Formats: sequence, C-alpha cells, structure tokens
Amino acid sequence: MDALGVVVNPIAGMGGRVGLKGTDETLAEARERGAEPRAPTRAREALTALSRHAPDATVYTATGIMGEFAARDAGYEPITVYDPTADSTVDPATAETTAADTCRTVRALLDHDVSLVLFVGGDGTAVDVATVLEERGAHELDRGDDADRSDAKQAVTPMLGVPAGVKIYSSVFAVTPTDAGRIAAEFDRVESREVNDIDEAAYREGEVRSELKAVVPVPVAPNVQSSKQLSSGTVDALAAGFAREVEPERTYVFGPGGTVGAIESELGIDFAPLGVDVWRAGSGSNTESAGGRDEADETRNGTLLARDASESEILAALDEPATIVVSPIGGQGVIFGRGNHQISPPVIEFADELVVVADEDKLDGIEALRVDTDDEAINDELRGWQQVRTGRFTTRLVNVV
Repeated sequence: MDALGVVVNPIAGMGGRVGLKGTDETLAEARERGAEPRAPTRAREALTALSRHAPDATVYTATGIMGEFAARDAGYEPITVYDPTADSTVDPATAETTAADTCRTVRALLDHDVSLVLFVGGDGTAVDVATVLEERGAHELDRGDDADRSDAKQAVTPMLGVPAGVKIYSSVFAVTPTDAGRIAAEFDRVESREVNDIDEAAYREGEVRSELKAVVPVPVAPNVQSSKQLSSGTVDALAAGFAREVEPERTYVFGPGGTVGAIESELGIDFAPLGVDVWRAGSGSNTESAGGRDEADETRNGTLLARDASESEILAALDEPATIVVSPIGGQGVIFGRGNHQISPPVIEFADELVVVADEDKLDGIEALRVDTDDEAINDELRGWQQVRTGRFTTRLVNVV
C-alpha cells in the first residue's frame, strides 16, 4: 500500500442506537434522542490496524473529523486534500458535513492517484463514493487510447468500506474496522462488487426497497462481506417450535427481520418488522399452545414492553431473566452490528441467553456467523460455536468468527 485515500462520514450510524434505522434526513432527531457519532471511532480502529501492517503508507484525507483526526490518532501524518470547514478543529458532536463534502473529498483523493479509497459510513456513503469513482473512471476512458478502453475496470479506483452505517446492504464493506485496515494494507487484487441502497423512509415503515446503484472494484479478501439477501424461506415450523418453548415470566428482546418477526407473529405480538421489540412472557405455560390460536389469550399471554425500541428504551424495559433473539443477515452471517445497533453491548451483557434463529436455506448460504459490536470484549465473548435453531425441533452448530 503506497498511497491510501480516506474519507469519513462523521454522522454515519448515529440513528442506529436511538432506533431511527438510518441517519438520512433524521440527523436532528437523532441528536435530540441523544445519538453520538460512532464513525470517527471506527475510522480510528481501521487506520490503527492499517498502521500495524503498513506503517509507511501515505494517507491522503480531508481535514478534521472527515479523516485527519483518525489518521493522526493512528500515528500517521496525513496529507489533507479537502477542508469542509474553515476550522479543522470543529467539534465532532456538532459537525455538519454533507454528501457533497464526501464527493468533493473523493475527487480530491483521485487527483492524488491513491490506489484505494477507504471510506467510513454506510450504504449512502458507499453510493456517494462509487458515483465519483465511476464518473472519474468514465472520464479517464474517454481520454485513453483503444487499449485503455478494452478494460473499463482498470480505469476505476477500488474502494473498501469500514462499516459504520445502520443499514449495510452493499458488498463493498469489510466485516469489521480492523478487517478493513488489514485488507487495505495487504490486498493484491480486486473483483467487481455491488453497491446497493434502500429507501430509508420506506425502511422505517417496515418495507425494504433495495436498488443496485453501482458495480465497483473491491479488494479480494475473506472478510469482505457479501450483499444482503432480501429473500427468505418458510419459517413457520421454526416459529411454532420457538413459541411452544417460551419460558413464562422471561423477557425477550426480539431483533429485526422476517424470521424473528414470524416468531413474534406466532406469539401474537404486534411487532415492528425492522425494529427491536421487548416482550415479557406471562405466567401461563406455553407448552400446549403451538399449533392453535384459540388458546392464545390464555397460554401465549404476555406484555409488549417496548415496540421499535431504541437502546435506552430496551435497557429501561429489561428485566431478569432475559433472552435476545436474532437472525443472521442472509449472505453475510452478521448477527450483531447490522441493522440492530439498538441491541448494544450493554443490552447483550444484561441478557443471560442468546438465541439465534435461521431456516436451513439461509444457513446454507452462510460460511460463519459474525459479530461487529462496538465492544471488542463483547465480540470475543460471542465468538465460538453457536447453536442456531433451524426448525420446530432442529438446530445446527455454526461458528461465530
């Protein structure tokens, strides 16, 4: 790695823990709910990992929180190529950078012939970066000779994402910030991968509308995540089996997604399809309830303590004993750190039980389960072999890496 370009979207992911499922057009509300920036910290983690593998790399970036601060914290003396403000010491808590600042930074980085653009953000940031890369690539092709035009991919600078956003549907991100830094330092070839984005307004209403935005070169490495698969198989048997075994007077934290939603539906919960719900089972036995709705009031009684909850609302609703129920993202295998940031390290620490659920078809497309919380100690505790419920009575062991 000779020259690396770095761009940080400092507001990426701020809506996650406060239950907004994104930050597009909701930054003010996120701050009102007490959201704090997480992208600068993840940028520092990635660049610290980079410095261990490529300490002599030249880092080009924007001033202040858009990259300079993180690079200096990691031990580099970065070359700044764009200043979004007149004062590079602006407080990260009040910074107001925009997508236009991201695009201008990437254009400036390309003017310095960086060999990779490492960006920190979510799918929206990925779209901004990819748009500029493709525009510059097309421009270079127009200027080149016939030999240059024979391979369009050579004209596009590769990109790699450090995951910091709430929703990560694109396949251009490393699994963790540390992975991103190592990959940036060591990659020797690239492959074409997809940049996808979804409509956040529809997402908040429980509808996923995904759209392919670009196809760009990305470093080849095991820990670059796949695109999220939006389809899922039948989970009725799994849901019925889980409902049958619900423990009376236990609190359940249900993560987002169709598989977990099927369980909540089986229990008669008015669930948030893409949010996190907290439900307390009643005192009645559930062992006779699976397979019949007539007994729902008696045997599946319970109380919905929080619907579409933020981190603080989950913590306020939690009571012992507590179970977290999540399903891995199809194609990626991530169980914490993608779309469920509300289930934060403090929430995970409180619970005495973790249940991972997935139908067999989804698991067949996953090599391993992955975790990407903001607490490496929690990540380490979660790693290892995890039992995944796949049906009414069946389970499968899958490694968490």
